Amino acid sequence: MSTSKNYAGISDEFAQLEKSKIILIPVPYDGTSTWGKGADKGPEAFLEASENMELYDIETDSEVYKQGIHLTAPITENSSPEAMVNAVHNITKDFIKRNKFVTLFGGEHSISIGSIRAFNECFDNLTVLQIDAHADLRESYEGTKYNHACAVYEANQTTNLVQVGIRSMDIIEKTLMDEEKTFFAHDMIADEYWSDKVIEAMTENVFITFDLDAFDPSIMPSTGTPEPGGLLWYETMEFLKQVFADKNVVGFDIVELCPNKNERSSDFLAAKLYYKMLSYKFAGQDIDQEYDNTFDVDYKAITNSKFEDDED
Repeated sequence: MSTSKNYAGISDEFAQLEKSKIILIPVPYDGTSTWGKGADKGPEAFLEASENMELYDIETDSEVYKQGIHLTAPITENSSPEAMVNAVHNITKDFIKRNKFVTLFGGEHSISIGSIRAFNECFDNLTVLQIDAHADLRESYEGTKYNHACAVYEANQTTNLVQVGIRSMDIIEKTLMDEEKTFFAHDMIADEYWSDKVIEAMTENVFITFDLDAFDPSIMPSTGTPEPGGLLWYETMEFLKQVFADKNVVGFDIVELCPNKNERSSDFLAAKLYYKMLSYKFAGQDIDQEYDNTFDVDYKAITNSKFEDDED
């Protein structure tokens, strides 16, 4: 998939499974996309761009790769959408149980059904923060509930789903969404406090699923369905930085890079986004500090969630 066996060409010292705090799982799957094809080539383009990226992050004054980033073998199961989701679910859950910070790079958005399911089984009162142009709330589409148009239907039923950047949806999805936790792009542009409102809507444990079409096509054209009116770079980084600072982000996935050989900036943006998210997650953490992904029981007392378990 990549010219290097390690993420971003880092040395083996920082890429070994046992010593790495971070796991990167590529999922080159494009089985259900309906317009722009090529998301199966996304992980390869992302990894190639990552090898050409500076590994010092100016903003956080850090080199997060030294926390250890292990690149796994890609998940290539594609016999059916359901089989792919099950493979992603099982492999993701296995790495979470090994006390790793687990990240995935797709592939189309249907891979997130598996990743969200794994994180929801491992963390209490999970918020799924979906950053996306599309609602992706259909119960089924084109004969399967494992379609990219259904990426967060299950999350909407089983987790605290918060949607950010939405600007395209079918009318049926309006009957399924919680509009109190849906932040439409046209409203966000006129509300300087939108990011604070998103933070307030979340519980303590947060999994981020980031569809690259959330970005405006002017900076992210190489995606399956580029919708006008999207997010720009610095406002997005400021928001992500706040989420990582205020909440316990337990993992994330990034999806829907459809590389175009004549437009390489999108590949590089995806690479930079991934590295910035890691840099925010581990900002201020010593390299020798052991990573612990377990839920802090002290947070339960201050978590307000309709999904909070009843006390025994």
